[in-house]
Amino acid sequence: MRRQVRNGLVATALVAVVAVPGGWYLTGPHTAAALSSAGSASHSPVTSAASSGASSIGTPAPVPTQTAHPAAHAAVTPKATARPVTASKPSPKPVFRFPVPVIVGNAQQVITVSAYGSYATVEAWQLRSGGWHLVAATRAARVGANGVVAAASRRQGTYTTPAGTFTLTQAFGIAANPGTSMPYHQVTSDDWWVEDNNSAYYNQMRTASQGGFDTSLPPSATNSSEHLVTYPTEYRYVVVIDFNRWPAVRYRGAGIFLHVNGSGATAGCVSVPLATMLTLIDWLDPAQHPRIAIA
Repeated sequence: MRRQVRNGLVATALVAVVAVPGGWYLTGPHTAAALSSAGSASHSPVTSAASSGASSIGTPAPVPTQTAHPAAHAAVTPKATARPVTASKPSPKPVFRFPVPVIVGNAQQVITVSAYGSYATVEAWQLRSGGWHLVAATRAARVGANGVVAAASRRQGTYTTPAGTFTLTQAFGIAANPGTSMPYHQVTSDDWWVEDNNSAYYNQMRTASQGGFDTSLPPSATNSSEHLVTYPTEYRYVVVIDFNRWPAVRYRGAGIFLHVNGSGATAGCVSVPLATMLTLIDWLDPAQHPRIAIA
């Protein structure tokens, strides 16, 4: 029993402590106050109507119903999801592209021939640390009078230059060796390039004294061979293009060279100005497996 004083009146009220699920509550004829909503009634102070300022006279306050633990109403903060860290990728290194298709193989030196009609641009490329580097170029090159054709379909006497990639393994010339490290032969009046389809030496250099091919035919004949000294300008310096060799296919063509410019288009060779030819023949190194690519 406890006394309550309000507005000069003394009121006596019976107060019962009732245990309900979720907490302890005070009940009486005029008041009802929660002792605890957290389940610890034995240590929670009793709050009366007087202490809360509420009137003890009037409609009894409703008994609170069971409520969830305050923690159940707390806002749930989602855990931050760590975003995967994407390592920055280095920018891809640009892929080097030659002016024409090239089968590089083990070559460290490449000559490219970009033909347009019977004219061409010739460029020399050197492989160094970091990639391919241009070392020489000319736009005054010439090819066959009838342009460039696929090597596999090329025919002798068509004034066409075979397209493809070919090795460069030997050099010769009417002039003395200019200082090239390529195997070099200074030709004499006895030297010929065999273009006789009936010869076992087709598409090879051979002397007339060695024989084995017809030297009596005029230059216009199908099986005539080239007497090298009769071309003093063009064959001053020559690098052999290894087209149709090992083995040589008859009637496909013979004597395809890189040589000095003449008066116009070639019969199938690639020609460049003398100054360019000297640069190229001095630069070429058989130890670097040079190749020429024509398109």
